[in-house]
Amino acid sequence: MPVVSLDELTEALRRTLGKKGMPEKEVVALAEYIISFFGFTEEVIDNRLDVDDRDVFYMLEEEGLLTTRQEEIHIKRGKLWRIHYWVLRTEFIKRLAHEEVGDVEIDHQLLYSSISEEVWSRD
Repeated sequence: MPVVSLDELTEALRRTLGKKGMPEKEVVALAEYIISFFGFTEEVIDNRLDVDDRDVFYMLEEEGLLTTRQEEIHIKRGKLWRIHYWVLRTEFIKRLAHEEVGDVEIDHQLLYSSISEEVWSRD
């Protein structure tokens, strides 16, 4: 079972939420917050979360960093009990954290608008 380090999680968050505008300080705090739930495991039982925690986990699921699974257990009275788990996508996080940063995207409109009119004129 591969373990995700705090550094790997932080880098994966930088490359997802950081690119969407989350400040660095919040990225680091979020990584520490997530690690506080998972530690050295890759699953957390949903019952452990409160409403705010669950909202954060749903956001991370949208980014592809978490997924869910459920388990069904029959209890003595013949009822079915469903246990929901949040699963850290360790392979995806590690791949995201260690992948080479590709070519930087260039905003061509911003680039061309920053060039003075003199450069564009022909003599």
